[in-house]
Amino acid sequence: MLIQSTFTLTVSTSTVLPRSYNLELVKQLHQQLGLEMGSETIPSLSYSGIIGFYSTSRDFITFHPEEFYKLSLCGLNEISAKAISHLNFSDSLEFLGAKFNIINREDEITSYEELYTNLVGNEPEPLRQFDLQFITPTAFSQAGSNLPLPLPTLMFRSWLERWNNFAPVYLGGDELIAYLGNAVVIKNHKIQTRSYQLHKGFVNGFVGDVTLQVLNRADPLLANVANLLVEYARFAGTGMKTRLGMGQTIVKESNSK
Repeated sequence: MLIQSTFTLTVSTSTVLPRSYNLELVKQLHQQLGLEMGSETIPSLSYSGIIGFYSTSRDFITFHPEEFYKLSLCGLNEISAKAISHLNFSDSLEFLGAKFNIINREDEITSYEELYTNLVGNEPEPLRQFDLQFITPTAFSQAGSNLPLPLPTLMFRSWLERWNNFAPVYLGGDELIAYLGNAVVIKNHKIQTRSYQLHKGFVNGFVGDVTLQVLNRADPLLANVANLLVEYARFAGTGMKTRLGMGQTIVKESNSK
């Protein structure tokens, strides 16, 4: 089971939170979900933070009553997905003295088997272009440092690691990553770096739009595997610290074949 629950939030008055609010909110959400935090090497939950327009001033951010905000939670295995599906906030989310009104909830529910069957097993005509939007800072842990660049090999490795860990269908290992690294290239991008504040310190990541192109020589089956992993990114996120709000990924509709 896979689920993405997206909540639409508002505030009644201007609301100030520390820029590092995410850790406190994530802890509270894990408690409400009945999930232990930090026990998994590969987290089975991804979280967006509160997305929308806010003002920043040093170590604080201000949410405004005339704006709408989004908060997404994704469950990548049966336990976390069911916990999210049963989560009931009532009509508000309160933490650190702030109150967000919940005015809407949308759930997208699928399964690994359904994704695999529709995107690979049924042998659809391969998509040759993927349009991605990274809405929270995204980075990859590499050789003891953090790399804030949308390299296809690192993106596919991130998605494949999560897929192989949680899905009943194993897709492949290093050979698949090597193949996709040679068969999928960046067609264009419009990105910028942005720092993401954690409890202690910052992580630099990239945000913005990235278009990936599957080369014509790519095997149709493996092009469909690439599409499967891209679609999975909507749930799993991309790169490091997706449980804390980094790496949130939107897949845009593409008309290119």
